[in-house]
Amino acid sequence: MPVWLTTALMLVCSNLFMTYAWYGHLKTLENKPWYIAALISWGIALGEYMIQVPANRIGYTKLSLGELKIMQEAITLMVFVPFSIFFMHQSFRLDYVWAGLCILGAVFFIFRGA
Repeated sequence: MPVWLTTALMLVCSNLFMTYAWYGHLKTLENKPWYIAALISWGIALGEYMIQVPANRIGYTKLSLGELKIMQEAITLMVFVPFSIFFMHQSFRLDYVWAGLCILGAVFFIFRGA
């Protein structure tokens, strides 16, 4: 499997953990004190780091730091939008499309010389 694909798949997995750690508690732990939500989120974030750190180390063998960062941002948006709509029951907004196009432009510019 190419390094960029391995990295991307691992970053998708780590982003699932990260997005839930950052925002999932707003729905699932809304009746708990903030410090309980923080402790649980830190535990979930540990899972994220256990995937994200190796993903970046693998990716950095072939990708530049800028390419890794832009890949991460694009993946974050790809994970966040469905999470926001399907898990948090937020309405779809056209702003998601515009933000996605901006990120797509960033991906184009950072990878065009590769």
